[in-house]
Amino acid sequence: MMNRKGMLMDNIREIEKLAYKMRKDTLRGIYNAGSGHPGGNFSCAEIIATLYSGIMRVDPKNPKWQDRDRLVLSKGHAGPILFTALASNGFFPMKECENIRSITSKLQCTPSLKVEGCDASAGSLGQGLSTAVGMALAGKADNKDYRVFVLMGDGEQDEGQIWEAVMAAAHHKLDNLIGIVDNNQVQMCGTIKDILDTGDLGNKYAAFGWNVIRIDGHDVKQIKEAIEAADKEKSKPTIIIATTVKGKGVSYMEGKYQWHGAAPNEEEYKIAMGELDNVINALGGE
Repeated sequence: MMNRKGMLMDNIREIEKLAYKMRKDTLRGIYNAGSGHPGGNFSCAEIIATLYSGIMRVDPKNPKWQDRDRLVLSKGHAGPILFTALASNGFFPMKECENIRSITSKLQCTPSLKVEGCDASAGSLGQGLSTAVGMALAGKADNKDYRVFVLMGDGEQDEGQIWEAVMAAAHHKLDNLIGIVDNNQVQMCGTIKDILDTGDLGNKYAAFGWNVIRIDGHDVKQIKEAIEAADKEKSKPTIIIATTVKGKGVSYMEGKYQWHGAAPNEEEYKIAMGELDNVINALGGE
């Protein structure tokens, strides 16, 4: 069985490099499919890379292991970046990530229970936190020590169901639940502030009884330290507000809502892959 530490790597630079490799593999699949969501995939790359580099207790040889940690990807349109993390861990061959959204592929736009290593199907925004609350409650009822992580978008904080789940988690003192908000400040049709300003999310979660941690969502060290701090909280659920950049790593995508759900053309693809390669090379190369 896998321990919670050291499954893939402990070196921060290697995790940073993995995040950029995952961006490349994700973009390749989106480009081949001619559709996808690069902006929101790229903003959470370091978060997912870190979770699957020794933080989460999982076993690729036994994906349904009862004592594994769970991840609910509530922002389901970031499925491709999750798929690349799972493939990097050996749940299935990376080659499969090149054919996302094809009629013959099990890897579609969003996670599915048909995919090895995926703990929940996703796609309808706002529902993932409720799913995670249920998993965390089950863990408590069964006296299990697994943790439940849920990665949400900031745009889906608009959904009323989120706040029902927030109340339930606090009421039941689900200290085995760790929420992460990919706070890239941009949703499908514009900025969060322009579409529906949610204000200070940390203050809102704190008012509902959650432990709140604020970090730079592209800083691997901060991500690790935030999860370690969450593990020490023994009376309430934790929310990590991770400030990120939509389209991180590709200059013409960064901060642009137009890249929430669009595939690059051939020229754009070549530029993006070149920029991602430059970062990987600066981190020590493949």
